[in-house]
Amino acid sequence: MRSNAPASARGLFVTGTDTEVGKTFVAVAVVTSLVAAGYRVAVMKPVAAGIAAGHAVNADVAALRAAANVAAAPGDVNPYAFADAVAPHIAAARAGVAIDVAHCAAAYRRLAADADAVVVEGAGGALVPLGPGTDMLDLASALGLPVLLVVGLRLGCINHALLTALAVRARGLQLAGWVANRIDPAMAAADANVQTLESRLGAPLVADIGWCDRVSRPPRIPDLPGLFGLR
Repeated sequence: MRSNAPASARGLFVTGTDTEVGKTFVAVAVVTSLVAAGYRVAVMKPVAAGIAAGHAVNADVAALRAAANVAAAPGDVNPYAFADAVAPHIAAARAGVAIDVAHCAAAYRRLAADADAVVVEGAGGALVPLGPGTDMLDLASALGLPVLLVVGLRLGCINHALLTALAVRARGLQLAGWVANRIDPAMAAADANVQTLESRLGAPLVADIGWCDRVSRPPRIPDLPGLFGLR
């Protein structure tokens, strides 16, 4: 366990090959694992779309906040929240709001000031638009964070994962690692798909999450401090 917090937190940006591939599940697992290792962990979902009737926040935001052990202002954890469950740029346009990457970066800095690590979860896939000329990877760039890619294992995942990795690196971002999330229990040749991605992604496989693990509590992920540059 660390006894002395660093001057500023180390962060990780969690993105995925698509929507509904388990980004939140993996992000919560990352947070839970770091908390169990003795770190002070803050969370952030810069943009969240889709708030169920009768609920104050998006379900992903609620799950992240429940896992974290650093209290933070709701507006810093989730600077942009939209009721409509649609792509962020569409939700923002409907609400008459412009998503400001600099505003998100300022919120991140406040979170980082009080934590050892900050886990940031994107929305949708890596290239989901935020507004005219901006997308989710622009946000990762503005925060200066390495990327953890969640690959939803289903037919087509190899192409989706390799294209996402290309996009991440084209922005000058580090692909720190990836997670195989077995979201389709009937997928043919799932193990062979994982092996192909291990040989082609050029980043470490951080975790291979089975279908049964997905329907229980988030698994502990070992060796996470290294991804964050924590010791």
